[in-house]
Amino acid sequence: MDHIRIVFRTAILALLIVWLWSGVSLPFAKDSPGTAGILPEKVADYLHAVIEADRTIYTTHIVNRMQEKGIVAAAEHWEQDNALPLPAQFLQHSGRLVAEGGLGIRYRLIGLSPIYPRNAPATDFERKALETLRRQPERPVTGMVASGKKQYFQAIYPDRAVSSACVTCHNSHPLSPKRDFKLNEVMGAIAITIPLE
Repeated sequence: MDHIRIVFRTAILALLIVWLWSGVSLPFAKDSPGTAGILPEKVADYLHAVIEADRTIYTTHIVNRMQEKGIVAAAEHWEQDNALPLPAQFLQHSGRLVAEGGLGIRYRLIGLSPIYPRNAPATDFERKALETLRRQPERPVTGMVASGKKQYFQAIYPDRAVSSACVTCHNSHPLSPKRDFKLNEVMGAIAITIPLE
């Protein structure tokens, strides 16, 4: 369990460093040239790069390595099975920790064919973004969204099946509504939401 906490803390620290380094106290740049600040698209790209790097390190250097050595496996019910979280669970749990940090930043996995309804698109914008990414996964889909009186920038990045384990897990899961995913196919997306304050 300690190694999981260390990985989570490392992911959170890396995200906070990128966030602070990119100018959390500066206003977001407006469309006019010469305005101080940083574009929310750039902040989202930075966050996405850190999220992807942490997930890749976790998958290749922790999960795969521990399983290959027979030390510990990754399992969906990792807490009960005394196992490692699956890479998707790692991302979801670290996203919850970031949200609990109170900065207003959120990220999560979403999909049109999620195993669990909580991973379905929460808004019409997210649903349309997922449909667009299925056809055109080269670039994230971005836009401004509102929640109550607050405005947010949201970036939806394609999430591909990068390993056969992703495909096998989704295609064989008893709750999966889609069972024909293929390697490198867009399975869903990483939704990053940033407050515009």
